[in-house]
Order: sequence, then C-alpha cells, then structure tokens
Amino acid sequence: MKGKLIGCLNRSVLLTYVGVAWALGGIWQLLLISDTESVNRVDAAVICLIAAGICDLFDGVIARRCRRNETQKKFGVQIDSLADVVSFLIFPAALLCAVCRNRAGIAYPVAAFYVLSGINRLAWFNIHAETFENVFRGLPVTYAALIIPVFYVFFSGNYAVMRMALPVLYAALGILFSLNIRIPKPKAALYPVFAVIAAVLVILILF
Repeated sequence: MKGKLIGCLNRSVLLTYVGVAWALGGIWQLLLISDTESVNRVDAAVICLIAAGICDLFDGVIARRCRRNETQKKFGVQIDSLADVVSFLIFPAALLCAVCRNRAGIAYPVAAFYVLSGINRLAWFNIHAETFENVFRGLPVTYAALIIPVFYVFFSGNYAVMRMALPVLYAALGILFSLNIRIPKPKAALYPVFAVIAAVLVILILF
C-alpha cells in the first residue's frame, strides 16, 4: 500500500467531512447549555443540523462529478454512512436529551430507540443499496435534518409543548426508519428547493 495515511482523502468526501464538522459544532452548543441561555444554544444546534443536512444533500452530487476508482467509490459509501450516524442519529439524539433534559426518564429511552433504529436502517441500506435504485426502503435517517427543524420552528413559540411532543416525533421517526415502506428518492431538480427551505428555516430560527 502506498502513502503514509490510510483512507481516500480527496475532494469527493470533503463536503461529507464538513457536514460532520457542523454536527460536532451543534453537539458542542448543546454541551454548553445553561439555564439562562438554553434557547439560544438549541437554536444554534438546530441551525447546525440544517447545515449538516445541506452538506449531505450535495455531497453525493460532488462525489459523482469526481473521477474515482472503485476503492474510492467504496470508501465514499462507507464514509457517508458513518457520517450519517454522527450527523443524523447521535446529534439529533443529543438534541432531544438537551431539550427534554428535565424528562430524562422519557427522553433517554426514546433517544436510544431512535439511534438503534437508525443504525439498523443504515446497515440494511448498505447491504441492499443497489436493489432499489429509485426508491428508499424505510425513511432515510438524513430526513431528520429537515423534519426536526420544521418541527422545532413550528413549536418554537411554546417550549413546554415542544418538550412533550418532541419524544413522540423521535419515536415516530424511529419506527419509520424500520418500516419496510417505499419512499421515492428525490430528483436532483428538487435539491435547490430543499436548499431554499433550509434557508427559510434558518431565517425563522434567527428572527
């Protein structure tokens, strides 16, 4: 093997790494939460989740435009799934526990169910990724980057209700991760629409 570093470090996976960095930034915001600034920290974390989602949305587009050998393609698939675990499972679970920190008896089991359902779905997807080219089986974990922020913005005016409703949302997402349902893959033409939705969500959170 040539080279001093393992892995396939090239521009085809750069945006995936940027997305993970956003997720880690969001987790850092959650770790810094105090009673006097909890809302601002959670707002920042949700924005980081949106940013991680945008990176995931376009990293495949960039990767497909890069010249890659078979090893680099396989490496990209593995990196993408591992990044999804951090960005759309561990990070959202931390968000749930932070928002519902006074209801740990409910938040922790739901967060655990959410993460376990998500990694189960990712493992199944990795095995059967080429079986259904135009559809997903089960809700992709990356959809959390859209669904959770929309939910957060909708309930942002009533934090008490949000704390009660958020575990229900996560439990529903965990179930949808595992259900054998067909979900059409979004066409590339819709990507700018998702980007606009993300921008609107960020504006609503900030203002």
